[in-house]
Amino acid sequence: MFDKEQLLELQAYIEKHLSGRLLQTFESVSFQKSEELQNIQIEDFIKSKRQPTFNQTLFRFIDKKGVSDADVYKRAGMDRRHFSKIRSNPEYKPGKNTVIALALALELPKIETEKLLSSAGFSLSDSDTFDLVIQFCLEKKIYDFYDINQALEYFSLNPL
Repeated sequence: MFDKEQLLELQAYIEKHLSGRLLQTFESVSFQKSEELQNIQIEDFIKSKRQPTFNQTLFRFIDKKGVSDADVYKRAGMDRRHFSKIRSNPEYKPGKNTVIALALALELPKIETEKLLSSAGFSLSDSDTFDLVIQFCLEKKIYDFYDINQALEYFSLNPL
């Protein structure tokens, strides 16, 4: 929860970045400022916490494994155009199944798969059957898509 000082600082930040547009949002709130506001910068926080993007994380794993892009996207069941979109657009946001397919194509262990998923804004849940099947396969080092899809179908889940 933002305190009064943080709300004032947020308002100043937004006003500064909206190139002079006046915000009416916090106008009704009046605060007395006895000292200089503490300089808590959201930008600094983001910079200190930001992790590599999905694009950066994926291509680091590909380089680390020493495999070609073509090998990865073919194994993942992707077409060249889709993979090219991932490579050329650093802000590309893939779907969860795409990330899982790429992790399996790279034969990443569970920890690295979770890192790749996290870089795209996803995680593997312990309360979702699909995710549990994927986790089981990762822990048992089962990377063959035919076997994984067979396990998913056993639980009446959509294949990758």
